[in-house]
Amino acid sequence: MSQPFSRYLHPFDVARSPSLEPEVKRAILASWASDQYAVRDHPALRKPPDLESPVSVDDVLAAMHLVDQPQSGRPTVQ
Repeated sequence: MSQPFSRYLHPFDVARSPSLEPEVKRAILASWASDQYAVRDHPALRKPPDLESPVSVDDVLAAMHLVDQPQSGRPTVQ
């Protein structure tokens, strides 16, 4: 992963990036969702070092869900 990821300011920027493969998007978003980046005393927020401000873990999970959607926009059936 040689691409600078600091240009992505929000999880949806990652999910909608046409230059990233889905596997890379998932890896970035999974790292952002990690408890490692939880904001102290605010467990619903994440602050990876590359982000200027914290983001909601719900936004990270929603972006991950967006990456996993089929191109038709319909949810996958499991």
